[in-house]
Amino acid sequence: MLTRNQPAPDFSSPNQHNRTISLADFRGKQHVVLYFYPKDDTPGCTIQANQFTALAGEFAKAGAVVIGVSKDSCASHQAFIDKYGLKVDLLADTDGQLCDRYGVWQEKERNGEKKWGIVRSTFVIDKNGMLQEALYNVTADGHAQAMLERIRQL
Repeated sequence: MLTRNQPAPDFSSPNQHNRTISLADFRGKQHVVLYFYPKDDTPGCTIQANQFTALAGEFAKAGAVVIGVSKDSCASHQAFIDKYGLKVDLLADTDGQLCDRYGVWQEKERNGEKKWGIVRSTFVIDKNGMLQEALYNVTADGHAQAMLERIRQL
């Protein structure tokens, strides 16, 4: 798993418009809040996406962009955005390479059943590409506000 004060793994993945977004696009310009979530249009993921959307303007004022990542397709992301009026880019990591690089694809146990999936996680990356936070197993509700406060400290 990743830790603070190390270089963030580079990424290039398509967003909901099938346009490639790379970490390098933001270097020297904006901080990045990169959050990984299990699945589009599920209860916890919807809460998290809506809360990041509600604070999108505040993140922008603080010099940050918010980007969500799941293994859903670009089309699924666009439908999720359209349904809830989301104001964040969502990256389609359909092959799981980005999830692997950030260490969020993990074995999870629920009701005694083990299976692999995305562990809800968030990474705060500064303008220089360094990890300022590497948080695994986060709670969806209230997390966007906590990340905004962290961004304001940078």
